[in-house]
Amino acid sequence: MAIQYTNTGFGEADSVATLQAELQELIGTTGGSIINPGDPNTMILDTRDGYDYTIDTLKLTEGYFTGGDGTLEASLIYTGSLADSNEKYYFNIVNKHPLSASVETQFSVAYGHIAGSGSNVKGATTNKNTLQGETEAVYKQFSNLLLNETEVTGGFKISQQGTHALVAAEGGPNREDKDNDIYVLVGKRARFKDRINKGTWTVRLSGSNATAAPPTTKGRTLHLCDDSKYNKSTFTVAGPRYNIISGSAGDAGGIYAVNGGTNSYLSRSFGWFYPDAGVLVFSAHELSASMPGVSYTGSAAQFHSNFGTLGLGAIGAGNGDISSSGLAPYLSDDENANNALKFVNCLRTAGGKATATASEKTTTVLRFRSEEDQTQNNYFCRIRSGALNFSNNPTFTSSSILGNGNVVQQVRNKSMWGNPTVYITGVGLYNNAGKLVAVAKLSTPIKKNFSSEATIKVKLTY
Repeated sequence: MAIQYTNTGFGEADSVATLQAELQELIGTTGGSIINPGDPNTMILDTRDGYDYTIDTLKLTEGYFTGGDGTLEASLIYTGSLADSNEKYYFNIVNKHPLSASVETQFSVAYGHIAGSGSNVKGATTNKNTLQGETEAVYKQFSNLLLNETEVTGGFKISQQGTHALVAAEGGPNREDKDNDIYVLVGKRARFKDRINKGTWTVRLSGSNATAAPPTTKGRTLHLCDDSKYNKSTFTVAGPRYNIISGSAGDAGGIYAVNGGTNSYLSRSFGWFYPDAGVLVFSAHELSASMPGVSYTGSAAQFHSNFGTLGLGAIGAGNGDISSSGLAPYLSDDENANNALKFVNCLRTAGGKATATASEKTTTVLRFRSEEDQTQNNYFCRIRSGALNFSNNPTFTSSSILGNGNVVQQVRNKSMWGNPTVYITGVGLYNNAGKLVAVAKLSTPIKKNFSSEATIKVKLTY
């Protein structure tokens, strides 16, 4: 890497050739930046890290959502327009009504089941699994993307990382069992950039934690975040992984009762967070254990969910409402249950109430920030007292013919002989091929002569 200084002013009485040779001998033997033998107005930098060159990585964060906003309110959550075939796999979530002119997709939500439950697997033959359900495809897709090679066939084992006494008490999987179904929130790469900023995000879910008929259902709100402030990450093929715990903005939510005792929320995992992939995987079992929603038997049993049915309507007329009041999935085998909408509706609802108040509708339910790595190259351009005390200005020198006929160039202004002075106004960085790759302009010219030295730090950020 070479650096060229742009100088203006007056300089020395010695010939350029003589001064170049003297400075090359002086600086070349003492290390550091040296004069370019091919150009006396150019110095060659030592671009080994730690010499004339250093590199830094800066982490910049900003709000994840449209316009750099770091939060999204419940009233601004809508499902985007998708083909029916795509909605069997996932739903895009937008920040305005889908018919709005400026609507933008914020993230996507999906539901996966390891055996395809919650989708049609029967095919043309009744009571016989002849098809691969869409929910199975979702589960296995994220297994292949996020799990290590030795873990893929075993599936997601989120619940086994929690307090196993609690898991067993709630009728959940044993320590060695996998989570059969998952909810997945997937960020948009253009929004979270290099990664989702850990330790700052919050997901707020609201639903019912009771199974009695309306209106006796009780509302519950669950705040979720990651545990990066408390635990080291787990290495995976998709980058670092953290547990999703109860809490807000990285702070755990206190303690909860377990079989007559108490446990920290840190000991219970609701899911896994992959910041580099921009993916949050939630255990359907852990979420439904906290807010299952209203369920009935027989003809009034839970069925496929619909977006926007936020109340807990009467039996017969409000089955859609009933199916959207919690996170216990409907495990059908002959239709797509749209279980992913249960997660969306629990973002949009407020405490499982039949009608949300104005303040509840404006409650922040999502808080995310993006994170981007910026590389900063630092070039320290060190100019010693005897270096670069002349100018590129063509009026700087004049030609003289000696008695022997030789032509020499000398400083035009004789009052500056023996005391050259120039002003550095800019720096140009060149690659090894001599191609100019960057230019830095100084806000104030730097005075330079044989009695002064200068160090100019040039920063390239990308």
